[in-house]
Amino acid sequence: MTERPTLAVGLMSGTSLDGMDAALVRLHGPTHADLIDFVTRPYTDDERGELRRALAGGDAPSLARLHVRVAEWAAEAVETLLVQARVPASELALIAFHGQTIWHEPPQVSWQVGEPAVLAGRFGVRVVSNFRARDVAAGGQGASLVPMADVLLFASPDAPRVLLNLGGMANITFVPRRAQEQNVLAFDTGPGVAVIDGVARLVDARRSYDRDGLIAARGRPDEVVLAELLVDPFFAAPPPKSTGRERFGDQYAKTLHARVPGPDGVATAVELTARSVAAAVAGWTPRGAEVVASGGGCHHPGLMAALERQLAGSGGHRLRRFSELFFPGDAKEAVAFALLGYLTLHGQPGNVPAATGAGGARVLGTVTPA
Repeated sequence: MTERPTLAVGLMSGTSLDGMDAALVRLHGPTHADLIDFVTRPYTDDERGELRRALAGGDAPSLARLHVRVAEWAAEAVETLLVQARVPASELALIAFHGQTIWHEPPQVSWQVGEPAVLAGRFGVRVVSNFRARDVAAGGQGASLVPMADVLLFASPDAPRVLLNLGGMANITFVPRRAQEQNVLAFDTGPGVAVIDGVARLVDARRSYDRDGLIAARGRPDEVVLAELLVDPFFAAPPPKSTGRERFGDQYAKTLHARVPGPDGVATAVELTARSVAAAVAGWTPRGAEVVASGGGCHHPGLMAALERQLAGSGGHRLRRFSELFFPGDAKEAVAFALLGYLTLHGQPGNVPAATGAGGARVLGTVTPA
């Protein structure tokens, strides 16, 4: 694949429900990507509420309307991004649109809402969307798809590295060397910030999440409850595996809050994420491998401190932030989907079968013409 650089927009809205991320990316082939600009179009409390109702099981009319509304939010993010970067839409080769996951139940289905035609019509640009369905159809989990970017863009050229994403769910990718798929391993470890923030909202209804870790800092983990939570069979299951808010979402947070009310419940949720991540890293990656973290959880001081402590203790792993090595970590997943869209348009596989469990490499996504 030798051609002039490709300008693309990658869009991502994850399980944290923070907002719609949009990254303007210049791709020099599949192994080099420059982040040109990045914006987040935050969700309002009403919009988050709409998404949570859909996740809890919306009716057909509300889901159909949400399918369009998510695309409209994405279009607003793209418009802001292009104005900020002073780049006309006519210069874009593609928009890669992940949509919003509403139901994740592999190997049957992983369903994202967000009408790509809205974006194609608004900007006159090809849109690649519906990335997960092809992997699921091949027997895979449909997640995580970011490992392809971890392999091609973010792995170390000369040492093993673990790429950790702390979104609503947490997931890791272990890559022995950059651009080498052999022995790559990737999977969801369990909750990231979804349970932490869910409990925080129940402790203080004025907050949509545990900003700056202030609530957790006032509490202490309940070790008895924590030990019971960590025997969840998901944590012990071997990869490939993936999960979502269906398992570790608002209902899970309500149950935890009922057992451990107040700041202690938030602190318990923080330790649940830290210990489940550390156990997964220690159990499935070489001792001492560098762990590079990105995602919204990196903004939670208590979570990062707990992770650093647990990773060092469980396997001698050093924790670093993605931004130390590349660009701001909040943009990572949007950049990854820009790469996946690029691969789709070039007829190249976008999944890593070792990560998803699919029957083989597959070209991902659906292309909506300009």
